[in-house]
Amino acid sequence: MPKIPLAALSTRTIAHYEANATDFWAGTKDHDVSQNYAALLDNLDGAGPFTILDFGCGPGRDLAFFRARGHEAVGLDGCSTFCAMARQRSGCEVFEQDFLALALPEGRFDGVFANASLFHVPSTELPRVLDELRTAMKRRGVLFTSNPVGQNEEGWHGNRYGCYWDLDRWGAIVATAGFEEIAHYYRPTGKPRDQQSWLATVWRKL
Repeated sequence: MPKIPLAALSTRTIAHYEANATDFWAGTKDHDVSQNYAALLDNLDGAGPFTILDFGCGPGRDLAFFRARGHEAVGLDGCSTFCAMARQRSGCEVFEQDFLALALPEGRFDGVFANASLFHVPSTELPRVLDELRTAMKRRGVLFTSNPVGQNEEGWHGNRYGCYWDLDRWGAIVATAGFEEIAHYYRPTGKPRDQQSWLATVWRKL
């Protein structure tokens, strides 16, 4: 694969979300991701409340959910418009950070909720980003991820960069970063497998 200009990759992808922030909110605010919430929360140790990082929080739908259930939810997104929307809708702390230039507190989070976000991290940078997320998690913390399924290809789709992993390759990458798999499943539920375009995985920090 040719060398990826990382700064341009982030700038172009974030610019896409900046230009489409309102439409993105309208198109995703009513998505039912209760299965994904449960996959994270049901695997956290203890009774809570928990401190959760919503990695790629977008306009704040999931932040608002976690906060409404008594958890300390913290958002992170590279799109400044999303960050402003998320703060307004959820009342939560939100970090405005590029996925490729993170500055996270060590050992703060019980769980990381990476719903439709980590697939934007190029393969060359993914091990480092996963290591940074792992460092930001508490002992036995839980990482939830949901990514579009593919055959391990990556590149531009319009103005967004993405990686489209299959289960085996994705699992190997995350395991090498110091996590053990708890569970995985495909979405949307109730569809034939060839119509389930999203892979959800749940991991525990070793």
